[in-house]
Amino acid sequence: MSDTAPAIAIRDLVKEYAGSPGAPPKLALKGVSFDVPEGGIFGLLGPNGAGKSTLINIMAGLVNKTSGTIEIWGHDIDRDHRNAKLNIGIVPQEIVFDPFFTPFEVLENQGGMYGVAKHLRRSEELLRAVHLEDKRNAYSRTLSGGMKRRLLIAKAMVHSPPILVLDEPTAGVDVELRRQLWELVGELNAEGVTVVLTTHYLEEAEELCDRIAIINHGELIANKPTRELVGMMGEKVVEVTLDKDIGDLPSDPAFHRCEKTGERSLAITFDKSEVSAGQVLARLQGAGFAIEDVSTREADLEDVFVQLTSGVSEAV
Repeated sequence: MSDTAPAIAIRDLVKEYAGSPGAPPKLALKGVSFDVPEGGIFGLLGPNGAGKSTLINIMAGLVNKTSGTIEIWGHDIDRDHRNAKLNIGIVPQEIVFDPFFTPFEVLENQGGMYGVAKHLRRSEELLRAVHLEDKRNAYSRTLSGGMKRRLLIAKAMVHSPPILVLDEPTAGVDVELRRQLWELVGELNAEGVTVVLTTHYLEEAEELCDRIAIINHGELIANKPTRELVGMMGEKVVEVTLDKDIGDLPSDPAFHRCEKTGERSLAITFDKSEVSAGQVLARLQGAGFAIEDVSTREADLEDVFVQLTSGVSEAV
């Protein structure tokens, strides 16, 4: 693959599901186009039902697209299905492997399915990489939920694909396990693996991803470097603690939102291109409120996500 070619190239991707009798077909993907750059960590975000899993299942060969093209590492998934599949590893949301095999057997069997010669298999190396070498001969059904998640990542890497796709890998797991999984993903990325992930934990996406695409109602509504995407929000929030309980909320044209966060605390959202935090505080004091404490924060990815998926449909 050339130095400038993307790891994944998606063009005009459409997926249409037949509706119930008499009903129009349902469009799960409406002409989605974007590239996943090689070598980074790419976030694919969107609300439930937005089309993320449909897109991933098309890449995995589990769902047939209606039209459009996908190239994986330069190989078209229709014209060169075998090589496209060899260049991608997909970690599904569901935990799927035979519970009566050991982790070593799970990886050996998967390697065989991908045609990896026995002397070229990396089962022991992968078990060490996901910190499961001490569970090599345990039945998979006896592993904890976190260990099973790590085994799924190893299973997706048996054929050494240059691209790893993780579909909600930390859904329902505790904070410590999430940290361990992201450390593992970071190590794989540092070794040159291009990572695509979907997650509902937006703070994770903001911290981990170099670039983020957002899908809503089957349409691409954003695709930008993470810092640039977060910078789209011109809003800032000032949080204040007052000297007495709050009755009526203060109102001012400069306050985009004013929310009560406690008996004596407020969060005021404003556009930093219109007013400064100091001016917001001055207007609050001018309305008769005495301020005891104050802090400010910039808008984050969650703020951007909420704004973009609350009705904005134009791709940015």
